[in-house]
Amino acid sequence: MSLSLYDTMARAKRPFVPADPKRVTMYVCGPTVYNYAHIGNARPVVVFDVLFRLLRRAYGEDAVLYAANVTDVDDKINAKAQAEGVEIDIITQRYLDIYNRDMATLGALAPTFQPRATQTMDAIQAMIATLVQKGGAYAAEGHVLFDTQAYPDYGKLSGRPMDDMIAGARVDVAPYKRHPADFVLWKPSKPGEPVWDSPWGPGRPGWHIECSAMIEQALGLPIDIHGGGNDLIFPHHENELAQGVCAAHGCEGGHTGEYARYWLHNGFLNFGSEKMSKSLGNVVLVHDLVKQAPGEAVRWALLVGHYRAPLEWSGELIEQARKSLDRLYGALRRAADVTPSTDAPGPKFLAALEDDLNTAQAMAELFVLGSVLETGDEAARAQAKGELLASGALLGFLQADPETWFQGGADPELKARVETLIADRIAARAAKDWSRADAIRDELNGLNVVVMDSAEGATWRLKEPS
Repeated sequence: MSLSLYDTMARAKRPFVPADPKRVTMYVCGPTVYNYAHIGNARPVVVFDVLFRLLRRAYGEDAVLYAANVTDVDDKINAKAQAEGVEIDIITQRYLDIYNRDMATLGALAPTFQPRATQTMDAIQAMIATLVQKGGAYAAEGHVLFDTQAYPDYGKLSGRPMDDMIAGARVDVAPYKRHPADFVLWKPSKPGEPVWDSPWGPGRPGWHIECSAMIEQALGLPIDIHGGGNDLIFPHHENELAQGVCAAHGCEGGHTGEYARYWLHNGFLNFGSEKMSKSLGNVVLVHDLVKQAPGEAVRWALLVGHYRAPLEWSGELIEQARKSLDRLYGALRRAADVTPSTDAPGPKFLAALEDDLNTAQAMAELFVLGSVLETGDEAARAQAKGELLASGALLGFLQADPETWFQGGADPELKARVETLIADRIAARAAKDWSRADAIRDELNGLNVVVMDSAEGATWRLKEPS
C-alpha cells in the first residue's frame, strides 16, 4: 500500500506507516448529542469512513480499530434536559440513536468503538489524578486545571504563539488560574446539572480530558491516526494532546508523536459565505435532508471536493450528485448482462484515493470506468464493470441494484404504466407529434416521474419528496 496522508503536525503529506500493521488504530471526535446533526457534522463522518474502508482493505477488517466518541455531558445537553424536565441520558440516547441511523443512511460503517464520556468517568478521574501527581495539573477552588506552563510543547500542533492561543480559546480569566491559558479538567457542577463525586469535590469533567481518557481506554497509546474537523485543531486537539502526553510520559516535552502518529483534519462546510453552525442558525439537518434525497447522493456531495478544502453547500450540489449517480447507475443498468471479470478496484482509482484521499480524482476515475463499460469491447467491459463495482464499494457507492436506484419506490402497476407512456412518447416523437409527446410528459410529471433522455434511450426515476 502506498497511502500518504497530510499530517497537520508535520504540515506535509507523509507516507502512512502504522506502528503495528496488525493493529491499526484511528480516533475521530464524534458528536455532542443534544440535537439533530447538521450536514457539516456529517462531513468528518463520511471522510473518515472512506479512510476506515481504505485501511480495512489494506490491513484486513479485523486489524483496524476505529473509535468515534460521543460527548454525552455538556452545557447544551444540560440545558435541553432541564427544558424538557428529564435526565440527560433521555436526551443523549434519543439523539445518539437518531445520529447513528442518519449516518448509516449516508453509508458510514459503524465504528469499532463508540465510547461515551459518562461511561468513562473512572478513566477520566484517573487521568486527572495522574496529571496532578506529575505536575501537569493543579487543584484550585473545586476545579482542576491543566498547567500550560509546565508543558513546553504546548502550541506545537496548532503552531500558534501563546497570546494567540489565549485569544483564540476565549478562555475565562479566573483568579484561581496560574496562567490565562490554563484550561479546566474538572469543575463544579451548577445546580440542577449532572454531578459525580471526585477527590477534588463533586462536579463533572471538562471537554478536552474526555477524549484523552476515551482514547487511552478504547485504543491505548500511541494511536496511529487522530481525526476531526479543522475547527478542533485549537483548542480541543491542542489541549487533548498536551494532557494526554503529560499523563502518559510526563510534561518535559518531546513526546507528541507518542500520542498520535498522524493528525488529519477536514475543512469547513460552508453555507453561503459562513461556516455552517447551529449557533449561526444556518444549518441543514441530515435528518431532514435524507428524507428529500438518497443518502448515497448526500454522501457523494460531501466527497466531491478534497477533504481538506472548504466545501460550499447548496441545493445544486445535491442535484449534481444525484445526476452523477444516475449516470453511473445508468451505465450499470445498461450493462446488466455483463459479467465482471475482476473484484479489484481500478489502479488509477486506487492511486487517487491513496494520495491523501483525493476523492475528486477517484470519482473522475469512476466515470472513466463507466465510459469503458458503455463503449469497450467484451473483455474491456467485463474488466470495467468489475473495477467500477469494486471502486464504488470502496468509496461507499454503487451497491444498490440499478433498477432499485431509479425506480425502487414504484409498485408494479406504476412501473407498467410508466413504461407504456415512455414507449408512447418515443413513438410520438418519432412521428414528430410534439403536442402528443408533450402531453405524455405532462402525464408522467403528474405521476411524479422524471424522464431522462440520452443517446442510449430514455430512462426514468421517481422524484424525491420535497
